[in-house]
Amino acid sequence: MKKIVLLLETSRAFGRQLIIGITRYAKLHGPWSFYKEPIDLKSSVPHLTNWNPDGIIMRDTLISKELLKLKRPTILAIHDSKYPQNLPVIKTDSVAIGKMAAEHFIEKGFKNFAYCGFDDYDWSEGRKIYYKKFLDEAGYKIHIYTSQSKKKLYWKNEQQNLINWIKSLPKPIGIFACNDDRGQHILEVCKIMGLKVPDDIAVIGVDNDPIVCELSDPPLTSIALDVEAAGFQAAKLIDYMIDKKKLTGGHILVSPTHIVQRQSTDIVAVEDHEVAKAIKYIKENVRSKLLVDDVVKATCLSRRTLERRFKQILRRTIYSQIQHTRIELISKFLIETDLPISQIASLFSFTDAEHISRYFKREKGMGLREFRKIHQPR
Repeated sequence: MKKIVLLLETSRAFGRQLIIGITRYAKLHGPWSFYKEPIDLKSSVPHLTNWNPDGIIMRDTLISKELLKLKRPTILAIHDSKYPQNLPVIKTDSVAIGKMAAEHFIEKGFKNFAYCGFDDYDWSEGRKIYYKKFLDEAGYKIHIYTSQSKKKLYWKNEQQNLINWIKSLPKPIGIFACNDDRGQHILEVCKIMGLKVPDDIAVIGVDNDPIVCELSDPPLTSIALDVEAAGFQAAKLIDYMIDKKKLTGGHILVSPTHIVQRQSTDIVAVEDHEVAKAIKYIKENVRSKLLVDDVVKATCLSRRTLERRFKQILRRTIYSQIQHTRIELISKFLIETDLPISQIASLFSFTDAEHISRYFKREKGMGLREFRKIHQPR
């Protein structure tokens, strides 16, 4: 029986979902014996040499000389880039996360954008870089929050810094928070300042941690990550490393699946009344066989004028907006419900499952069943 050490926090959804993915693999290919310290991760490190594990999956912040001396297959869930480069790592896909956040706010019609992260974490820096990159390419500027001190600040001081920064921002504005905790910080500050969310400030986080998102007031929109799948892949890799007696490098990317929209971004921030009306009409009727002419008829504009304004404001055509809205809602049904494919096809006015599958595959590059298998929590 393989003995695996899990030094992963359970106080956050990320760590819990990793462990769920790892144990799911173990049930299929085990049995495995796990060492998990339920109280303090650091306190468990000195005892590991006595337990003589076959493999270790852990947070990089806990890496130590004692653990490296064990020379056991080890996979790190990383916070920053300062880790032994020969070890495989679990890291989030900053490119896809940054792009998804940028597209969410652009689709909402925002012209002002900001980013609020933690200066001392590389994953936060990565999300900022790619969020800014996609907005730069779309022709927008971005306002970035920078902590005034590299040291950890008491929340009272940090709160005042955030208040001063948010005061300086143009309104309305979409703020991408590096994670849900940072998103909650922003929402608390907005409450103190008497700002309306999402009218003045719209906020999106990352991790979709239900406790943090629902604790926030208003509830926080968040980018959901496929952490469980990454945990499954990490277990598969460490199983291979143990069997082959190889210590190999590499990356396991944690990909974003979709955006779980809550009240913090539930708005269309488009000043053009007719375009806003068209977006609302698409959202309300996206399950039907919606045509571009139907959208045009819901406004007071000609098709040519509405198309031109869509391209100017949203950087996409009316038809592509219909497709995008439809695909995202289908994805949500696939991930968050157990409805049969045939029933989802009926809900979206497709004639059969094969028709909706072809439509979905053109946009996502995979069929509905494959998408659900990869992304739906087990």
